[in-house]
Amino acid sequence: MRHFLFLTLSALAFSTAPSLAEQVSREHGGDTYLAGEAVTETLAATGDVFAAGSVVTTTGTTSGDTHVAGYDVAVSTQTGGDLYAAGSSVNIDAAVGDDITAAGFSVRSTASAVTQGNVRLFGRTLTIEGPVAGALTAFGGTVHLNAPVTGDAWIAAKTLSFGPNARIDGNLTLSADDDVVVPADVIPAAQITREEWNTREMYREFDRSWDAVEMPLLPVWLSLFSAFLISTIFLLLLAAIFLTFMSERVDKMRRRVTLQPLQTFLLGVIGLSALFGMVPVTALTVIGLPFVPFALLLIIVAWTLGYLLAAYAIAYRLWVAFDGGDTPSMVMRLVMIALAIVVVAVLNFIPFVGWVVNYTLVLLGVGAMTAATLSFFITDPDPALDVDMQNPTT
Repeated sequence: MRHFLFLTLSALAFSTAPSLAEQVSREHGGDTYLAGEAVTETLAATGDVFAAGSVVTTTGTTSGDTHVAGYDVAVSTQTGGDLYAAGSSVNIDAAVGDDITAAGFSVRSTASAVTQGNVRLFGRTLTIEGPVAGALTAFGGTVHLNAPVTGDAWIAAKTLSFGPNARIDGNLTLSADDDVVVPADVIPAAQITREEWNTREMYREFDRSWDAVEMPLLPVWLSLFSAFLISTIFLLLLAAIFLTFMSERVDKMRRRVTLQPLQTFLLGVIGLSALFGMVPVTALTVIGLPFVPFALLLIIVAWTLGYLLAAYAIAYRLWVAFDGGDTPSMVMRLVMIALAIVVVAVLNFIPFVGWVVNYTLVLLGVGAMTAATLSFFITDPDPALDVDMQNPTT
């Protein structure tokens, strides 16, 4: 549970980094919580410490466990319990009363980081200078040991080197790509067990271990229904927003879909083609490459809104045809849209027919939106009237 809280705090700190420009600290239940863009704290804590930020530097003492996460982590806090640290660069420079578990691109324990328990380090570059009273586990690309280890050691690395203070009193399990020679003053050869370093097999075994875990999956039909329900609710929320704040414009586009379907369909082809063509044209300009994601996003938005508009227009037309009235309430309009979405979703189970219906709805909706967009550039897009200003001409 403590590790879960630590990861949660870390995620919150990183996801809200812009809003945590100033350091925030709080004590709760005897524990100390720290977060911010740059956390610098001298601790005198009696409980556990949780710290997260871009740059985290802690000193002082704590009687409990220390949990630290950040991009650049420097822990100089004398910890009575366990130390957990994660970051791009992790530096441990204080005594730890129990175990150390740390991971990062570069992880280093200095000579001051005397550990009474076990040390577990994972990273690209590992430098171990702090004495280890328990066992040592070091998995990394480059591992440098320059400290005494009282217990056993398990080291897996591409390259391994030893400093003058390196010593292993227990047994050593070694996996390395290079033909590493372990000096006799570090550990006698009889206490070394070599295991083949096989990176591919290690990753395959990792994948197999995940495959063996039974995940709490929903039945397929329930998963599909849940996805459909969430999508429907999302579309209904969109419809409610547009019908509330842009009701007149939506009604105008709705009437165009039902009164001029062929012209609207052709406008939809033109509008959708323009949107898709905008992606390569924008990319070819080179300077427009950063805007390609926005062009793709615009296509998705137009596709979704076009589908929703056309479904609403056809549902409204059927409502009027069956004497439902010319001015349905907001609730009834949303019910019509929901029924239209359900019917179209059912049609998707019919091969080819469902795809044609969906694509036709999208083109009709995009066509109506294209006409509405063009109306900003054409002063009078409506049919011309006779001189008596009563009857439209053909």
